[in-house]
Amino acid sequence: MTSSIPTPDHDVAGHDVPPEQAVMVIDMKGYSRLPETQMAPVRSDLDSILETVFAQSGLPAPHTLDSGYKDAGDGVILILPPRHAARLVDPLLGNLSAALQRYEGIRMAAAPVIRLRAAVHIGPLSVPDHRGSAINDACRLVNSDAAYQAVAAATENGLFLAAVLSEPVYQRSVQAGRTRAELTERHFLSVTARVADKPGFEAPCRLLVPGLPADSLRGYLPDAGSQAPRTAPTPLAHLKPEQPARTGAVLNFHNALNDPVITGSVENLRIDRRNR
Repeated sequence: MTSSIPTPDHDVAGHDVPPEQAVMVIDMKGYSRLPETQMAPVRSDLDSILETVFAQSGLPAPHTLDSGYKDAGDGVILILPPRHAARLVDPLLGNLSAALQRYEGIRMAAAPVIRLRAAVHIGPLSVPDHRGSAINDACRLVNSDAAYQAVAAATENGLFLAAVLSEPVYQRSVQAGRTRAELTERHFLSVTARVADKPGFEAPCRLLVPGLPADSLRGYLPDAGSQAPRTAPTPLAHLKPEQPARTGAVLNFHNALNDPVITGSVENLRIDRRNR
């Protein structure tokens, strides 16, 4: 008696989950508003920075990734083996932030500032064309309201990088202890990523602005987890330069004020009624 293996009535390969890949999306703030003559030089500078920091972080150089390198005009999409996911968080983000700080110190006065939003995600992508939802989700993370608010916070504080980590990347890198002691859970802010023109997209994520404590970052994001912000958050479209702190004397009056003896304005008034 012979037995035969039944033939599937549909394409089994089409139902297999493709291998996971690590995805990093980098977008340059304000690139589309630059004069055309500045676009190519500043992109060249960004590419040089990325080549340097990837090598410094023990990662493959972007230009060696073949189909894993996708030029997005104002940025780049990078596809790497999933084992590199933690390195994309640490040390890469710290190295990238430091490199942008150095660039700011040496750039020509006429050259534009380079400020970046970056997103790191992980998920299945087809091989070799790298198609799948993981890239779409990474692009939505980097274009989320939270990412824009984070880079606005970075700008206001003289910093140059804001990063968004998807929850799987955060769990496999930071939460799993694969980052250095200098980068721990307390440096990240838990938020929900939403995109204005993608009403169906909503994803938990973690924000990092290297050089800015998470508690300080919280004040710029109204949707920063369950904890209320320490200060009233400033909407992204109405961010203003930080006003200089005001200083003045503390005046104590022990009798009734019957004459106009104060000039200027009184911002805080405290009435002590303990002796009445």
